Amino acid sequence: MTATAVLTARALLLDMDGTLVNSDASVERVWRRWSERHGLDPDEVMKVVHGRQGYASMALLLPGRPMEQNHADNARMLAEETADTEGVVPIPGAPEFLASLRGLPHALVTSADVPLSTARMAAAGLDLPEVRVTAESVGASKPDPEGFLKGAAELGVAPEDCVVFEDSGAGIAAGRAAGMTVVGVGSRAAFHEPDVVVADLTRVRVEAVGDGTIRLHVG
Repeated sequence: MTATAVLTARALLLDMDGTLVNSDASVERVWRRWSERHGLDPDEVMKVVHGRQGYASMALLLPGRPMEQNHADNARMLAEETADTEGVVPIPGAPEFLASLRGLPHALVTSADVPLSTARMAAAGLDLPEVRVTAESVGASKPDPEGFLKGAAELGVAPEDCVVFEDSGAGIAAGRAAGMTVVGVGSRAAFHEPDVVVADLTRVRVEAVGDGTIRLHVG
């Protein structure tokens, strides 16, 4: 599906980094330092880390390392990222998009933990959705669909009635595995074949229909 599309849903599930918030500058700084510490090519590392929880990225990049060490390293990385909000800004259209969802079923589904998601949304001047599925809420990282399925369950909506907004390959795969329609946001998304791709959130218009349906004009 390309160009302008009209989608319907009963709930929206929103990724954060790359979808609502442009945190690329912070992610690059922190992960490039990590790459250098471990003698890895930073450019290759950056191809892996978007969308996943840190420990899951580390497991792919350092396959021989014990998972306990990845989890410990991930905790340090999360603290670094939470403290580094320089250059964190909203994706174009994100404030208006979130404002249009007030009173409609929606949830944040992010690989960040509570402190990091709170810090980045605040740095970007965005309100946190009332329903949030964060790293602490799940046992498996995207591309596993657990986070999106949990978000749908918390909203009381069937997975097939949800539309996911995502930017990364891992997130798009997670939304697809959950049986949801996926809107890809930004240039990274186009490589991973979501159902619809938009440059940013200025290309999305939300319309509430009386029977509880949300109509999305996308493109």
